[in-house]
Amino acid sequence: MSDHPKHDEIQREIDDNDVVLFMKGSPMMPQCGFSAAVSQVLTVLGVKFKGVDVLADPELRDEIKNFSNWPTIPQLYVKGEFLGGCDIVREMYETGELKKVFDEKGVQLAN
Repeated sequence: MSDHPKHDEIQREIDDNDVVLFMKGSPMMPQCGFSAAVSQVLTVLGVKFKGVDVLADPELRDEIKNFSNWPTIPQLYVKGEFLGGCDIVREMYETGELKKVFDEKGVQLAN
């Protein structure tokens, strides 16, 4: 446990879920285009993932940026590893690298 409860909360989400997307809004109702794009990529691949709405908690929204040392949201974590934000995830999807990461990490895909 750290001295920062939000840091611990973020770590728990990452530890408890194979795929976590810290995003604006929810997978069913994204509140920004970047969050919608990453959510759509995961859905197209058939990835079961947990969406965490950072808009519901301003402290969480700030702390996730510190946690990952990444300035933007959304942020995608797979089996504990930070993959990146929208541009990186989209590029990985387009090149086939994202599916390869899921395969290598043993993440089940519906498709």
